[in-house]
Amino acid sequence: MTLTHKIKIYIISDVVCPWCLIGYKRLEHAMKELGVEDKFELVWNPFELNPTMSLEGEDAVSYLAHKYTMSVEQVKSTQATITKNGAELGFAFHYYDGMKTVNTRNAHILLDFAKEFGKQTELKMKLFSAHFSEKKDISNRHTLGEIVQNIGLDKDVFLAKLDDESAREKVQEAEEYWRKQNISAVPTMIFNNELIMNGAYPVETYKKVLTELLEKRLKKSYM
Repeated sequence: MTLTHKIKIYIISDVVCPWCLIGYKRLEHAMKELGVEDKFELVWNPFELNPTMSLEGEDAVSYLAHKYTMSVEQVKSTQATITKNGAELGFAFHYYDGMKTVNTRNAHILLDFAKEFGKQTELKMKLFSAHFSEKKDISNRHTLGEIVQNIGLDKDVFLAKLDDESAREKVQEAEEYWRKQNISAVPTMIFNNELIMNGAYPVETYKKVLTELLEKRLKKSYM
């Protein structure tokens, strides 16, 4: 018997969160190794790590050192670990001098809209790549427009969403909803509205979770 409905996985994350990318890539690898990509539906949800960040952004190393009470050396050591983890998953993190931590509100507005076109995950990956691999400013409207256009969406229609107050409020309300659900760190993944996982887990852990969810769904279908 086959599954008639996909199992939803809600991923609460930010596009400047490296561990969100690593967690997703490990989940993706788990799905591919099991051959079950068509059994699950990913829904990306907004979370701003730096909601009060200025439009100009701030030097990433200095900002992170201050935010997490770390030394510059500790921040760079963490970035080296992230880079290694990314490489193992086929993703290139390119940390560089002068890299900025930027405001991500506009990116989340576009991600929410992309859901209507079935392009949410594709846009999310392009934003991750632009920020971490291509040295692009994903708070910049022109950059966002190019990214949207490159995945086959109407740049003008999407950029107009950035001036739509209801679209902005929708993202803020979603973020507030997750805060009220006690989501305070990302990535957070919610599997089938029953299992919550915080952080980036090994591929084998995700394979175990996915397998158990599929077995449970199949068992219910026979009842």
